[in-house]
Amino acid sequence: MENSKKTFQTILITGGAGYIGSHCAVDLLEAGYNVVAIDNFVNSVGSSQDVLPPPLKGVEKITGKKVHFYYGDLLEKSVIQNIFQKHKIDCVIHFAAYKSVGESFHIPLNYYKNNLISTINLLEVMEEYGCYQMVFSSSCSVYGNPATLPITTKSPTGNATSTYGRTKYTSECILRDLSHAKSEWNIIALRYFNPAGAHNSGIIGEHPTKVAYANLMPFLGQVAIGERQHLTVYGNDYNTVDGTGVRDYIHIMDLCSGHLAALKKIESEHLKFKPYNLGIGKGLSVLELKNAFEEVNNVKIPHVILPRREGDVDALYCDASDSETELGWKPRFDAKDMCRDYWRWQTMNPKGYLHD
Repeated sequence: MENSKKTFQTILITGGAGYIGSHCAVDLLEAGYNVVAIDNFVNSVGSSQDVLPPPLKGVEKITGKKVHFYYGDLLEKSVIQNIFQKHKIDCVIHFAAYKSVGESFHIPLNYYKNNLISTINLLEVMEEYGCYQMVFSSSCSVYGNPATLPITTKSPTGNATSTYGRTKYTSECILRDLSHAKSEWNIIALRYFNPAGAHNSGIIGEHPTKVAYANLMPFLGQVAIGERQHLTVYGNDYNTVDGTGVRDYIHIMDLCSGHLAALKKIESEHLKFKPYNLGIGKGLSVLELKNAFEEVNNVKIPHVILPRREGDVDALYCDASDSETELGWKPRFDAKDMCRDYWRWQTMNPKGYLHD
């Protein structure tokens, strides 16, 4: 792999007002990068096109640095072109996507249109302006229901169990083909496992905009603070330690440091296209995470069992040794840190960002 010897200054974050995007903006700003963000508020909180959304206000409060924000939809190519005309973008971190496994079964065309067409639009504009560097937000869902654990980057992909997973797999195929066709492209795909927790300031955190499809940690927080009566656990007949689904939960700030490491890798080497896993490397069941949340935060979380959801698999956890050896990245936090930091965010912001 040749040495690309690039130094980036300005990073475009798509989906920049979202849970992962806003936390990643903190790390980028603190590392000295300029951040330009775009979001359409489908999966994030924002009330006006002309006002910095609450998550990015929080980012500026934490860092004391400015975020350049644009309201817009990546399905409109002119919106992307406007950003590239105004800023010299060195690299794009592409978070923006519809992201719910459950929802994707009900509105598959929406998922294919948004997740694939928006990515193609973005890539075309990047090419138009000579920007060939991308860190892509992928997912462990590209692995489907794995035959063996832990999952490595060499594990088979493509047999995804959800529409969402298929859009991420297809996006990776697009990126791989593009990097093969044009040697200028330099792309890392980060396959996330299950991000959880919040920034330790309690100023920013996860605010689900689609309650029916929220992740596990926000449900735990809402029950603990009295916004919900109980936690709903989908399925207790999986082949796991206690019958509930096992996932590899990774602290949101560890996930963000993984993006920073990927950015540094692209600055120093030309990889064409390369995937990496981001996870702790061990799994926790739903009930194990619930018990950890109760213990760490001294709260009680009643739960009820309902049938399995379509698309869910028994267990997913990764081998992220490639990320450690090649990116110099290693997770610093464990499940207790995730629970503690999320509860701080939840208690400081009982209604999430809506109090703003």
